[in-house]
Amino acid sequence: MKDSLRTGITFGLTSGAITTLGLMVGLHSGTHSRLVVIGGILTIAIADAFSDALGIHISEESERVHTTTQIWGSTLATFLSKFFFALTFAVPVIFFPLTVAIAISLVWGLSILTLLSYLLAQAQGDRPWKVVGEHLLIAIIVITFTHFLGDWISSVLA
Repeated sequence: MKDSLRTGITFGLTSGAITTLGLMVGLHSGTHSRLVVIGGILTIAIADAFSDALGIHISEESERVHTTTQIWGSTLATFLSKFFFALTFAVPVIFFPLTVAIAISLVWGLSILTLLSYLLAQAQGDRPWKVVGEHLLIAIIVITFTHFLGDWISSVLA
């Protein structure tokens, strides 16, 4: 059960960081609307948390090596970690100007991803800088792409 919980939590936190940051940055660059960004965060927290939980559930079932308890443990851990972590990104958006909130959220999300990647590398005996760098690079690519996508959508549809 411990491995199932670790799977769900690490997946939920990783997906929560990258997906929520990508969506926030894209919506901000496309709309500059606090309401739209908060709506996006809430959508991620609910719809994407359920989607990711179901994805983990089906993936674990397809491996045919996990017990029903392990499968549901991973499912629930994925949902709860993604749901609650995604909601943390709403806090700065509520209390700070939107541009400042986006910066705070980037620091928060990338810090959690860095810490999680570092702990993963240590647990697996890998070089932390390599694992952290790889994971941050992927996150930064997603964030950069969604920023420019938001700009492009805004310029084409506005």
